[in-house]
Amino acid sequence: MKRWILLLVVLPAWTYVAAADQRPNILWIDVEDMSPHFSCYGEKTIETQRVDQLAREGTLFTRAYVTGPVCSTSRSAMITGMFQTSIGAQHHRSGRGTEKIQLPAPIVSVPVLFQRAGYYTCNGAPKGKKGRIGKTDYNFEFPRGIYDGNDWSGRKAGQPFFAQIQLHGGKYRGDSQESYEKWAGHVREQLGSITSPEDVTLPPYYPDDPVLRRDWAAYLDTVRYTDWEVGEIVRRLKSEGIYEQTLIVFITDHGISHARGKQFCYEEGIHIPFIVRGPGIPSGKRRDDLIEHIDMAALSLAAAAIKIPDWMQARDIFAKDYQPRKFAFSARDRCDETVDRIRSVSSKRYKYIRNFYPDRPLLQPCAYKDNKAILIRLRELHAAGKLDPVQEALFAPARPMEELYDLRNDPWELHNLAASPEFTGELAAHREALEDWMKETDDQGRKPEPEAMYDSDMKVYLDAMKIRHPERVEEISKNIALMKEWDREGR
Repeated sequence: MKRWILLLVVLPAWTYVAAADQRPNILWIDVEDMSPHFSCYGEKTIETQRVDQLAREGTLFTRAYVTGPVCSTSRSAMITGMFQTSIGAQHHRSGRGTEKIQLPAPIVSVPVLFQRAGYYTCNGAPKGKKGRIGKTDYNFEFPRGIYDGNDWSGRKAGQPFFAQIQLHGGKYRGDSQESYEKWAGHVREQLGSITSPEDVTLPPYYPDDPVLRRDWAAYLDTVRYTDWEVGEIVRRLKSEGIYEQTLIVFITDHGISHARGKQFCYEEGIHIPFIVRGPGIPSGKRRDDLIEHIDMAALSLAAAAIKIPDWMQARDIFAKDYQPRKFAFSARDRCDETVDRIRSVSSKRYKYIRNFYPDRPLLQPCAYKDNKAILIRLRELHAAGKLDPVQEALFAPARPMEELYDLRNDPWELHNLAASPEFTGELAAHREALEDWMKETDDQGRKPEPEAMYDSDMKVYLDAMKIRHPERVEEISKNIALMKEWDREGR
């Protein structure tokens, strides 16, 4: 961590030289595994002064959604300005084996469009290893040359840049008691204090339990640490004299990694912070219209005076003729070994969720999540009968095919209105919107993933686990066999 900060902030030996090209620099700050738990979004337990400052100087969007609640699908969409379901990138970490995924012509990634326009493109790794590109995690084949480097210091004097900085975010806290303790020591050293588990307020669908409280406190400290990192990035931009000519887009790749968050289409999984600050961006403004995270692609191209391709599904949300979206759509498909298909439609007031595998439990076997201390504890409490009815719903053996929530009166999405006669009209309208979207965007999740693709990716996944987590290989193998069994049964 300290090596990255040293490279990124403390030792900028170069000096920015103004040139004829006065187009703005574009900087995307992408944080992992984090929901809008910033004080500018209403979080009360902690303060996030640096992110709040970005919001005061720019525009904050209160209703921003990712198109996919897991990193690789979200990032595949972000970097193309396309729904991952339209480009065949909807399955998490797919195309990693012998079966490859290619972007359909004429679609190219956003860095390519910036390169063609004369921009220097870079993607920064958190640890700042020289020459090492930051996290991509795209579910398709792409030329590594789309990035000129891992830091904008490699550009020519006066050349504008398109940069991505990847922050580790919620992943810093780890997934065990040991990792929480280690993280707490680092936070004390860097920030001077840690968040007390006693100060934490958990969502009502999680039990008030010491293990979950400690995890949430550690998570809030990752938010505080992210805020500090953002401050260091801003400090560097100012020290180089380029802060005012740099458009900054601050987002997370999806929500908090928790039982009902990451991988799912509830608010905890898909609702994200989205802040834009820079040249031409209204300051001190809060917007409540619905946007998709892929819109960052279109607004960035427009800010750089680069034509937005006709094929791109992202929209320039700052355009003078912009028409706000009526709906925002999200999609979850296979995540690692766990097969699922969920689609959601968010409107001004309601959230509609369609479960295409309703006979499968919400918390299907998934080695990635099942090995987290919070999931282990939840399962222990479930087995002991210590969960209330709301919390026990996490372990229902099946799901409703349709879910409808009134987000205005039920922000925690606890009361499914899909069967209520009073909401028949809203249910039909959202169902129709989803059907139209799947057709218009050519949702490739309508067809099952080819078995050859699944087997190819699972081989790569298992080979990696044999090195990183050999203790999980047997569990993952059993999960794979179970998924295939369920598929054969047509469930």
